[in-house]
Amino acid sequence: METNAQHRAVALISGGLDSMLAARVILEQGIHVEGLNFFTGFCVEGHTQAVRRSDKPKRNNALWVAEQLGIRLHFVDVVEEYKDVVLNPSHGYGAHLNPCLDCKGFMVKKALEWMRAHSFDFIITGEVLGQRPMSQRKDTLPVVARESGARDLLLRPLCARLLAATRPEREGWVDRARLYAFNGRSRKPQMALAEQFGLRDYAQPAGGCCFLTNEQYAAKLDDLWRSRGRRQYELDDIMLLKVGRHLRPRPHFKLIIAREEGENYFLEGYRHDYTHLRPLSHKGPLTLLDGEADAEDLELAARITARFSQGRDAQCVSVEITRRGASPYTIEVRPLTQSQIPQDWYV
Repeated sequence: METNAQHRAVALISGGLDSMLAARVILEQGIHVEGLNFFTGFCVEGHTQAVRRSDKPKRNNALWVAEQLGIRLHFVDVVEEYKDVVLNPSHGYGAHLNPCLDCKGFMVKKALEWMRAHSFDFIITGEVLGQRPMSQRKDTLPVVARESGARDLLLRPLCARLLAATRPEREGWVDRARLYAFNGRSRKPQMALAEQFGLRDYAQPAGGCCFLTNEQYAAKLDDLWRSRGRRQYELDDIMLLKVGRHLRPRPHFKLIIAREEGENYFLEGYRHDYTHLRPLSHKGPLTLLDGEADAEDLELAARITARFSQGRDAQCVSVEITRRGASPYTIEVRPLTQSQIPQDWYV
């Protein structure tokens, strides 16, 4: 594509179809585009697919999008800065613990900083009017532009013709007539545009990109905060919430139990930081114990671990227990039955 050397745009690239199309629409006008992808720790992108066994190709969709578009992609770690967005959202949460409006404003603000530092001219996003109930309404799109500081340097190519013209449009950097007026939650217009561009391999439209929008994940995070008595987290905390079964059989400790081989391998990386258990007499999960546990608690944890092993129907299962910083020892336990594990133990 012929490049307009006078103007350069930075695109927020999530790995989804909308951001892919927004960047492509601007590329079609001969403008130089580079992408930004922010790592918050809560990204769904690639994590579960990479850890758990799957027949799907293991790839990072943001990188894949950049490759298909032929643009450079810059990854930016914002884990520490993002904590204030999660813990103290000025616009509150969505249905779960998702601070969507504050999140979008934060990311556009960071994109603005990057834009200025690298001498780019404007920002583009894949937002579509009416698509998200919290952050993509007629009354909230201007909030993002204003509170981020980007104002009329923020262009939304997929719904631009439904909004006031931005500076890139007014000054002729881009042709407003070649932008779009997508509206609502249906992804059919985007899928039709992708077909028009010859884009047939992309992440599933309407897929969530943040674990904070997930009801089960939000419940685990809330449980973490309540159990510790403070609303704080570290990166390892929120990564572990993405993996395994989480059971809290006692208020003072929780078990994280691998569900399959990939999760076993993932939890192995944390075993030195936690008391952990594993079946020896039968194949089964690695279990991390988060909290403090006495001998009675450890026996219960062993019986639960045995329940999720291949020895669940055996009279006795050998379980190795390794307290953090101590040598392992083995106990023989009878697995709990399913009826002995109350539903309210599951976080």
